Amino acid sequence: MLITISGPIGSGKSTAARALAEELDYDHVSGGDIFRSLAEERGYTPLEFNKLAEEDDQIDRDLDRRLRQTAREEDDLVLESRLSGWMAGEYADIRVWLDAPESVRAGRVAEREGTALEEAKRTLHARAESEVVRYRRYYDIDFSDRSIYDLSVNTARWGPEGVREIVRTAVAEYEQGDDEGAFPIEGVNYEF
Repeated sequence: MLITISGPIGSGKSTAARALAEELDYDHVSGGDIFRSLAEERGYTPLEFNKLAEEDDQIDRDLDRRLRQTAREEDDLVLESRLSGWMAGEYADIRVWLDAPESVRAGRVAEREGTALEEAKRTLHARAESEVVRYRRYYDIDFSDRSIYDLSVNTARWGPEGVREIVRTAVAEYEQGDDEGAFPIEGVNYEF
């Protein structure tokens, strides 16, 4: 089974994906970890790397190609990134969207990265704007379209355990159901 967990920066994707993968004894692949390591390898902050990606589409395309290949080749996987629900396409069994109000997400990012709250808000906003433009240009993805997701959770309402339990319940229901499986997302350009 392939479960994707998507959402904006600071929504709790990594926390939920790690906990769910551990509970299910699945592998966990994080697009954010891959992106941050690529930025660090090249001497950039994630925001600087995002800006560079606006000029060099190969950065995103390489990352997205790797995510799509992983989705195609791996079983028993929790794939987590902002675009994993889109990139997994016809391979995903369950697509989850996590979100929280910007103030909550900024607080999480500020704590995680050791920055001031206002700086975290500016960074969140700048990175989100950059990504929305790129996703639309590269793949014709409307990042605000949530219709592809099977489950959407506001992570400000539940702690990490509550979010994990909600997603785990959805997975258990899916496993017992008679679903026909994943479907490709119409209108998305997956060319890399």
